[in-house]
Amino acid sequence: MSIRVGFGFDVHRLQAGRPLKLGGVEIPAEKGALGHSDADVLLHSICDALLGAAGMADIGHHFPDTDMRWKDADSRMLLAEVVRLIGTAGWRVGNVDCSLVLERPKIKPHLEAMKAEVAALLNVSLDAVGIKATTNEKLGYVGREEGVCAYAVALIERR
Repeated sequence: MSIRVGFGFDVHRLQAGRPLKLGGVEIPAEKGALGHSDADVLLHSICDALLGAAGMADIGHHFPDTDMRWKDADSRMLLAEVVRLIGTAGWRVGNVDCSLVLERPKIKPHLEAMKAEVAALLNVSLDAVGIKATTNEKLGYVGREEGVCAYAVALIERR
């Protein structure tokens, strides 16, 4: 069996008045992520991990912020397209493991909903999706609540 591993990272500025979407789930928060799309850093990092594992160009290549088709796009749609792209190239998702980094709000109450959404989008079982959250211990732009970031690792398998 042929397998590959990819790594993804995404970061977005936080701004009052914007919705905070993480893992395809809207999280109640004072600030949301600012971006060309809905700025879901978790789904974006998963996209880049999958694309990297498949040896394809990054999320910015496939969904450039210069293209108005992606303005305010739902990142669930972007991830579904990435799954389709890697599938066309002969790959399927094995599993993903992700870490969110933000000071507030607390993510634990939303983890199961995010896992379920990501598993459905990737067409994998719940136990094939790991999502963890941590703070940045008040350090840097995340610690000052200026931004949110996410890291992801994905394993893909040859179909």
